[in-house]
Amino acid sequence: MKIERLNQDKIRIFLTFDDLLERGIQKEDMWREIPKVHELFSEMMDQAYTELGFDANGPLAVEVFALPAQGMVVIVTRGKVGARPEERAMEEEENDEDVYELEVTMEQSDVVLYAFRDFEDVIAACKQLNTAGLSEDGRLYVYNNKYMLAFEPAGLELARYQALIALLAEYGEAASVTTAVLDEYGKVIIPSKAVTEICVHF
Repeated sequence: MKIERLNQDKIRIFLTFDDLLERGIQKEDMWREIPKVHELFSEMMDQAYTELGFDANGPLAVEVFALPAQGMVVIVTRGKVGARPEERAMEEEENDEDVYELEVTMEQSDVVLYAFRDFEDVIAACKQLNTAGLSEDGRLYVYNNKYMLAFEPAGLELARYQALIALLAEYGEAASVTTAVLDEYGKVIIPSKAVTEICVHF
C-alpha cells in the first residue's frame, strides 16, 4: 500500500492486488459495502494519518479506479460529500467518535501504464515490444521525473495482452497513477504510436 498527498485535502492510495488478497478482498468487493472493505478503509485512513498527517474527519469523497494488471487507485478528498447526488453514500464508523461520511465512485480503467526510471529502459522495452510484434498504439509521458508508457489494449486478445504486460514489467514497474493525472500534471512526449516512433528514432 502506497499513500501520497496530492494537495492539502486530497490523497492517493495505491493498492496492489496482493494488498487486497492479503485481506481476503476481491477486486469486485470494492464495489460492495462489506466489513472487510470498511476495515481496509479504516486501515488506509490510519496509515494516511501516520505517514502524511491527513486527518480524515468529516465528509470524504472516495474515487476508486481499477487498473488492469496493477491494482487499484483510491483517491480520497475531504469536504466533498453531496456534490454529486447520483453517487451512493456510505457511512463507516471507526469508533464512537470518528464517523466517515463517504461518497464512493467506482471507475474501471482499461489503460495499461508502466513507469521507467530512465529513457534507456523505455528504448529497450520498445525494441522488445517491436520485435515481439506488440507495437500497439501507445503514448509516452514524463511525470515526476519518470517516463510513462500508456497503452489502451481494448480488443487485444488475451495472449497478446499478457505478453505486453510481461515485456513492460521486465523494464518498468506498474504505475499507480491514472491517465487523467498524467494528462493534467504530466507532459506528453509522444502522443501516439510511441513504440514505433522510438524504434525509428533510436
